Amino acid sequence: MIFGVIVAGGIGSRMGAEIPKQYIEVGSKPIIIHTMLSFLRCKDVDKLIVLTPADWIDYTRELCDKHLDDPDKVCVISGGATRNDTVENALKFIDETYGLDEDTIVLTHDAVRPMVTERIIQDNIEAVRKHGACTTAIPATDTILEAEDGFARSIPDRSRLFNVQTPQSFWAKELKETYDSLSSEERLSLTDAAKIYVMRNKPVSIVDGEVYNIKITYPSDLVLAENMLQ
Repeated sequence: MIFGVIVAGGIGSRMGAEIPKQYIEVGSKPIIIHTMLSFLRCKDVDKLIVLTPADWIDYTRELCDKHLDDPDKVCVISGGATRNDTVENALKFIDETYGLDEDTIVLTHDAVRPMVTERIIQDNIEAVRKHGACTTAIPATDTILEAEDGFARSIPDRSRLFNVQTPQSFWAKELKETYDSLSSEERLSLTDAAKIYVMRNKPVSIVDGEVYNIKITYPSDLVLAENMLQ
C-alpha cells in the first residue's frame, strides 16, 4: 500500500493566528483540506494518515466529512511532540492497522504545503521504487553562508545546494527500522526524515520540486497562497 502522511502537528506560532495555521481558510477551504485534496487526486495513494494536535482531531474529522468526497480514505490521529515523533506515530499506526511489508511506501508531507502537485507526488512514488528514499527539493537561488558568533565563516558552493521541500518518501518498513536504530543523541539532531538516511549513509535521491510548492509559514505567505489557489 501507499500512504500519504500529512504532518499537521504544529501550532503555527510564527503565523500569529489564534488557530493552528493549517486550519486557516485560503481559497474558501482550510489549508489542510487543500493539502489532502492534492494527495487524494493521485490515484496511486491508497490512504491518507493525517496527524494533528490531539485537541484538533475531532475538528479535523469534521472538516474531512464536510469537504472530502471520500472521507473514509483519511485517518486522523494524534501527532507527536516533534516532527519525527509525529512520523513515528504514523508508522506505528500503519503497522498496527494495516501491517508493514516490503511494498509499503510512505510519503511524508507538510500540511501547510497545499500547492504540491500530482506530478511531484507521482515522482516521489517512482523515486522510492527506484532508489529506496527521496526528498523533494529545488536548487538554491541565493548564496548561503555559514555563520558563527555573528560572523561569516564559510560560503558553500551554491551549485551544490538545494532548498528542501516535501514530500519526503520511503519504504515504510525500512524507515521504521532506521528510526528504531537511532540513539537519543542522534534523535536530538534530526530536522527531517531524510536526515536519518544521510546519517546512516543511505542514498536519498532528489525529486524536482516547484517554486510554488511553498510552506505557508508567515502572514505574507497567505496572500501568495490565496492568489495561487484561486
